[in-house]
Amino acid sequence: MSFSQFGDKFTQPTGISRLMEDMGEGLRTPGTLMLGGGNPAQIPAMTDYFNQLLLEMHQTGKLSEALCNYDGPRGKALLLDALAAMLRETLDWPISAKNIALTNGSQSAFFYLFNLFAGRRADGSKKRVLFPLAPEYLGYADAGLEADLFVSARPNIELLPEGQFKYHVDFDHLPLHDDIGLICVSRPTNPTGNVITDSELLQLDALAQQHGIPLLIDNAYGVPFPGIIFSDARPLWNPNTILCMSLSKLGLPGARCGIVIAEESTIAALGNMNGIISLAPGSIGPAIANEMVARGDLLRLSEQVIKPFYQAKVSETIAILRRYLPEDRCLIHKPEGAIFLWLWFRELTVGTETLYQRLKARGVLMVPGHFFFPGLDQDWPHTHQCMRMNYVPDAAQIERAAQILAEELDALNAVP
Repeated sequence: MSFSQFGDKFTQPTGISRLMEDMGEGLRTPGTLMLGGGNPAQIPAMTDYFNQLLLEMHQTGKLSEALCNYDGPRGKALLLDALAAMLRETLDWPISAKNIALTNGSQSAFFYLFNLFAGRRADGSKKRVLFPLAPEYLGYADAGLEADLFVSARPNIELLPEGQFKYHVDFDHLPLHDDIGLICVSRPTNPTGNVITDSELLQLDALAQQHGIPLLIDNAYGVPFPGIIFSDARPLWNPNTILCMSLSKLGLPGARCGIVIAEESTIAALGNMNGIISLAPGSIGPAIANEMVARGDLLRLSEQVIKPFYQAKVSETIAILRRYLPEDRCLIHKPEGAIFLWLWFRELTVGTETLYQRLKARGVLMVPGHFFFPGLDQDWPHTHQCMRMNYVPDAAQIERAAQILAEELDALNAVP
């Protein structure tokens, strides 16, 4: 049996597929310390809320209605109207339901959007996607239909007190050439928890408009929901901006519901793609979200429950890590949002792939950093000195993992 070029590309081993396989294996292996995946926390107050909401939706027939009917190719019309009204009222954005489409998870949205704006054009030219601030989300790396679709830029690194650091966009060396068809940045960033500043975001927006290309903002963890963001950050949208949001980090990753806000022609294109590829997005997540908007709970729970939970959790995790990994052994990217910590081992000479394998053998799953630099064509040692860890597990698991991590670093540093 042989595959097409499409088949050959999408059956190759990838970072995201290995991550998901490791997650599945870890969940099946008792005692594994799961610090690798992106599963959000099951916050008790949110779990109780969803259980009660689903019960009420079942009792009123809204649950069976969502299960037993197709929505349109842009997704549940009730939610599109409700989200547009909420964003107009709270953020004064000039949008309507025609500016919003739903997808089966944000990963699907990125696949659609990358290949809409980058790749081979009718005139034979080729456009690419620029990530202006690497490291970036590893799920982007293999979402192009063509090879060499992505290009990224090394950041400036600001060293901060208390063994922390922060990445900034290096505008002086940004490879924004004529072959760029889309700029993409996540805010907060998976894997680092970085939040690019309002000034940086406005500068990227101005550059995108100057070059006549869209700015795609991955807002899966950001404001106004789910609100897992700990720094001051003003949300941005205009007709040249494509904003991707999600229900996953509210605590509903199984609902697989992505939300795209863009100008109408882009939204119409996404609707066509949904219709061809999946007929329509799933209905359960949108039905839940519509109820949350209608009850005034979506923004309230994001601000009062979800954000405080993660903010307390990240502070607790850093305190645990510092008991085993002092500042001279491990720098931590300033935690400004998302559900990960990004660890930088400046003295590590063997690379974090080796460290990853040693940790995995001892039942600790983290993710080596080199997967998070899609499109970076420069040899940079920093890419092999970092690891991503999820700080969602309970404190006892974090402490055991930190202890093992410190032991493995000691063992590697002892090798002549």
